[in-house]
Amino acid sequence: MHIHTLKNWQHNHDYAVIHKHGERRTFQVLALTSVTMVLEIIAGIVYGSMALLADGWHMSTHVAAFMITIIAYRYARKHADNPVYSFGTGKVSVLGGFASATALAVVALMMCIESIQRFFIPHEIHFNQAIIVAVIGLLVNITCAFLLQGGNHHSHDHDSGLDHDHNLKAAYMHVLADALTSLLAIIALFSGKYFGWNWLDPFMGIVGALIITRWSYTLLRETGPILLDGSVDNDYVNDIAQKIESFADNRVSDIHVWRVGPSHFAAIISIVTHYPKDTAYYKELLRDFDTLSHVTIEVNTCAGEPCIPQKTNKI
Repeated sequence: MHIHTLKNWQHNHDYAVIHKHGERRTFQVLALTSVTMVLEIIAGIVYGSMALLADGWHMSTHVAAFMITIIAYRYARKHADNPVYSFGTGKVSVLGGFASATALAVVALMMCIESIQRFFIPHEIHFNQAIIVAVIGLLVNITCAFLLQGGNHHSHDHDSGLDHDHNLKAAYMHVLADALTSLLAIIALFSGKYFGWNWLDPFMGIVGALIITRWSYTLLRETGPILLDGSVDNDYVNDIAQKIESFADNRVSDIHVWRVGPSHFAAIISIVTHYPKDTAYYKELLRDFDTLSHVTIEVNTCAGEPCIPQKTNKI
């Protein structure tokens, strides 16, 4: 009968990145963006500017993206210790980024279709009013970008910034993309007003759609492989195997490494050797790999006969 608690052999599975300060900033950005979105959509329709209307549509994705960001943070925090999730909720932020990227792609398609239609069915543009609204939109986007950038240095349990938190990064990229789209709208409106280049308005709508598509593709490329457990660089995996094989006659027969959080990896490693040691020995060999947060080691003895698994342990 066991007389000791198992807590000494158990460990935390909280690999989520939760920026409480960033979450508060996201609320502020959500409020600013919602007001500006309504203003730009109404102004784009009333004043006949496709570039302005496209910018308003894009801002609507910000509202959705920021809501996704907030929901993801709260869900990850609420279920951080839920045993239903084998490796915690570290990928919730990645899922939030993936959802935002999908929203970006849909809006880019809508913008492109509407812009092409404006080439064949031009609308009257009230340049003075549209320029004022576009400038307001740009200023709001710049303000939102600074708010989010200022919130990326505060984290819970883990010191990670935009590069590690795909949830916050998705919201930040939404703002940057829309700031650029606002700038294109202003350029188009000024060109139409002073040079009569009204065609530049729908053209900038297409350019904005392409820019948004690029942002969307970047986010999908970063988050998709992580969700499919295929984001670990081969060199990193090879370095782990080489570290183990550099001692005694150890050979790595099987190795799987995947992300369980933005900056945390898990690994399952099978080792074959004539001189087996306790699994703690092999984990000690990997102490320099500080991103390996959850490691399972299987040791197989090779003694001129079929290798038989002897020990399996987890940290």
